[in-house]
Amino acid sequence: MTVREQAPPGLTLGQGTALYVGAVLGTGVIALPALAAEVAGPASLIAWLLMVVASAPLAFTFAALGARHPDAGGVAHYARLAFGDRASAVVGWCFYAAVPPGSSAAALFAGHYVESAVGGGRPTVVGSAVGLTLVAAPVNWFGVRMSGRAQLGLGILLVGFLAAAVVFALPSASAANLQPFAPHGWQSIAPATALLVWSFVGWEAITHLTGEFRSPTQDLAKATTAALVVVGVIYLAVAVTVILVLGASAADSPAPLGELLAAAFGGDARLLAALAAVLLTLGTMNAYYAGAAKLGAALGRDGALPAWLGRGSQAGEIPRRSLVVNASAALVVLGVVSAAEIDLGAIVLATSGLFVTVYAVGVAAAVRLLEPGRARLTAVVAMATVLALLAMTGVHLLWALLVAVAALAYGGRKTPHR
Repeated sequence: MTVREQAPPGLTLGQGTALYVGAVLGTGVIALPALAAEVAGPASLIAWLLMVVASAPLAFTFAALGARHPDAGGVAHYARLAFGDRASAVVGWCFYAAVPPGSSAAALFAGHYVESAVGGGRPTVVGSAVGLTLVAAPVNWFGVRMSGRAQLGLGILLVGFLAAAVVFALPSASAANLQPFAPHGWQSIAPATALLVWSFVGWEAITHLTGEFRSPTQDLAKATTAALVVVGVIYLAVAVTVILVLGASAADSPAPLGELLAAAFGGDARLLAALAAVLLTLGTMNAYYAGAAKLGAALGRDGALPAWLGRGSQAGEIPRRSLVVNASAALVVLGVVSAAEIDLGAIVLATSGLFVTVYAVGVAAAVRLLEPGRARLTAVVAMATVLALLAMTGVHLLWALLVAVAALAYGGRKTPHR
């Protein structure tokens, strides 16, 4: 083995930024404008703005932790440093358990776009979702650097496509579509915001890959800033355009981006929207499988999951066993959700509950671990944001509670952390 093979170069700033963007800017932009409009009408735009603003302290808090404590365990590692093994196991299990239902919902959202373009009904939706899962997971079989290169190419294509979609659709916009602005009352903004948590989870996903950066201390803050700008601008632009162009009909479409392009270019543009949805979803699933695979290996290493999963937890190693387990679980969940025709909104909210729990523990760890000054102050602001998100998520935190109980029960029989 050569020296180069023993110490391969890490993720570049561009690749890291692309993974960040891919983790956050994914199925939210193709599905959530419609779901949020269904809940709150045009007032959902306030929810989008709130989530963009709330993302900044969360993103910079996790970037600060990642730069100071790079480890494949990500938020689970920070929780261990701050609160001990039990907190680490809970947050690790919550993230690991969130990826299978989250990736299943993402794949099915993309499947709706494919079906809207080519027809075929439910079989097309499910078949497309299975195909996406079978493509996204194997990309990570060759390692995070291969994943990062693929993500960089996808990111450039997709940001350009979404910008073009907004520009060409806006001539069809009408201010009349903003009325009535809050058809379900102002109180509907809170549940819409809870729904949009799905669109902004991802800042914590890259914490599992911080050890893979060539220079975590220098590059994480830059990648976070770049990703925040890209994600915030794209989300707000798409959400505003969907409301202004589609109006009340936005709430009725499972493929709002396709309808947006159809309004600009005609029905054939749905094929282009389907392609964009597939690529966006591949980007999101790619980033999450990369992070979850590393996390599972770290949890196996630390005893929070079976030791068999521990191979691949070190920087530069490929956690193939953890990847296979997580991808297999995703296929099982996809099968159950598809067979039972479970509402995707419910899956989104349950997944959001798991991610908000991860955020809560991670930000609390940041308040304890980060040095006094700007970094800790940012973490305190992020904590206030997370507390508000916890309140909005409400009953959907039940799934996180069940996963936490399972993690603690398993931890009662594991060997102490080495």
